[in-house]
This record gives sequence, C-alpha cells and structure tokens, in this order.
Amino acid sequence: MFQLVRKLLFLLPPERAHYFTMDFLNLLVRIPLVTHLIFPKQKSEASISFCGLHFRNRVGLAAGFDKNAKYLHVLSKMGFGHIEVGTVTPLAQDGNPKPRLFRLPKDQALINRMGFNNEGVDAMVTRLKNRPKGLVIGGNIGKNKVTPNENAHLDYLVCFEKLFPYVDYFTVNVSSPNTPGLRELQDKEPLTQLLQSIVQKREGLLKGGEGNKPILLKIAPDMTNEQLKEIAEVIQQVKLDGIILNNTSVDRSALITDKNRVDSIGNGGLSGAPISQRSQEVLVAMSQYLPKDFPIIGVGGIMNEKDGEKRIEAGAQLIQIYTGFVYGGMGLVKKLGKL
Repeated sequence: MFQLVRKLLFLLPPERAHYFTMDFLNLLVRIPLVTHLIFPKQKSEASISFCGLHFRNRVGLAAGFDKNAKYLHVLSKMGFGHIEVGTVTPLAQDGNPKPRLFRLPKDQALINRMGFNNEGVDAMVTRLKNRPKGLVIGGNIGKNKVTPNENAHLDYLVCFEKLFPYVDYFTVNVSSPNTPGLRELQDKEPLTQLLQSIVQKREGLLKGGEGNKPILLKIAPDMTNEQLKEIAEVIQQVKLDGIILNNTSVDRSALITDKNRVDSIGNGGLSGAPISQRSQEVLVAMSQYLPKDFPIIGVGGIMNEKDGEKRIEAGAQLIQIYTGFVYGGMGLVKKLGKL
C-alpha cells in the first residue's frame, strides 16, 4: 500500500507532495478511529538515555521536515523517539525561489536548496506551547539570510532564548549549503565565538531558574580530517553537549542519475543513499577525535536497518532520518525504532 501511495505522490512536485501529505495526515489524526487504524501503538516508556534526556527509541526525524513545528502531533504517532524542528530563524523568510526540492529516485536521494524557509521563531513558539506529550523535541536554530556573519550570533541567541522554555535540546546549524556564507561559520574562530556565546546565554538562563537544555552542533560531511579535528577541539573547549553528523553534501560524485539531469537542477544539498558512506566515515573519524562515549546523533543516508546499525556500532547513540523517511515511510521508522 505504501509503495502505491508513494508512487502517486511522486507524480506531484516534491515540495507540493510534502505539504499535501502532511496537511492531509494532520486532518486524519483528529479522527480517533482513523488514528487507531493507521498509526502504530507507541511505547510509553523511555528506554534510551542521551545528554540527560530520555527517549523511547533511537530514531528521530531530522530537521528540515517540519520547519515550523506544524506537524508534531501527527509525527509523534509515527514511531519517532524524537523530532527536530526547524531550521528556524528570528524573522520569517521565504527561502530560495521554487523549485528548490528535487527527487533522484534512481539514487534514492534528494537535492534541496530550500534556504531556511520558515515562519520565524515567534510562530514556532506559539505552536510548541501545545506540543505533544511524551516526545523529545529539538530546536534547530540558524540565522536569517540578510544577517551578516559578524552578527550571526545575535540571530542564534534570539532563537535560543525564545525557544528555551519549549524544546528539550538545541542544534546549532552552521552547515546548510543553501544560505550564502553560512558554512564559513564552521571555521575554528567564528565557530568558537558563536558556540561560546550560546553556552554563556544558557548559563544566564539557568541562573534564572530554567531547566538545562543540551546544545548540539550539526556539521557538514564535506570536510577534511584536519577540519574535523579542529571542530572536535572547539566542541571540547566550549564544553558542548553533543554533535550531529551530518548535514547535506555538495559532493555529487556518487550519483548514478543522468549527469544532464543533475546539472539541470543546479545548486543544492544532496541527501539520501549517495551520502551514506561519507556520513559513516565522518562519524568514525569524529568518534576518534572526541572523548569515548561522547553524545553523537548519526544522520545522512540512513535508508535501512543496516545503515542504522552501522552508525550505532560506530559510536552514535541516536540516529535521525529524512530522505530515508521520504522513500521508506513509517515502515522504516518502525524497523529503526527496534535498534
């Protein structure tokens, strides 16, 4: 049944299919009988500990799927142990011109250049006030496109402070290839300054009586080992809580889709099966550069149980999916939730 539904949805442009599907499921979830028939029964107990938080299983939904926290109630019924919302910016922004999301079925991949399209942090806060119970939610934060890098920390701090009471952990996104200049913030000096400012902001909020919220960094897979070592040093220097490996890639060398088709798409970040190997390599490398058992979430090209098992064996305590969910649906979530 899922294969048939997916085939029909793939007749629509990717972005339209995404919102059509999620809006439709949002309506269905309000009907108790339909909810019981369609969605699997959820485990009530939390069995996985990570950064002081407790998760009902290891698999989460990566940032980018629910940018505005509009679909948390329906997604919470699909079997995920956590959901990461965003990337969110202080002010609403349209993102890049459409079309900006492309399927590569032969590769089981996507290319996107969304550009942090979102409704802004205030709209997200409003929705999170009615968040579903029993689900860990992460807030993935970024900067507005018009904000110069020298002021980027101010955007991150706005999102951090406003979301602080409403999410369980934070992810600092400096690795999207679709916001001009953003990946420059992964360089050692600006990254250190940015993360220090966020950690200091948390210390101030904790003195005000708020509960602790772990801070994680999400990086790109398109890095040399020397760059990965530098990031590992920064993470330990600023005492960050964890890391997410990895975001999308700009490397398209592994694609089997016709080159003319790929070239016609233009710029964008690649996700899905073609980046699985590189994402695994980065995880293995960072596991060596960071202290033993350092909190890691593995993401990027996890398309089946074997991919998930390999990330966990390499040192990831949790995993996330996005493109795997597009191609594999709730069946993949269920399988990964058993790891």
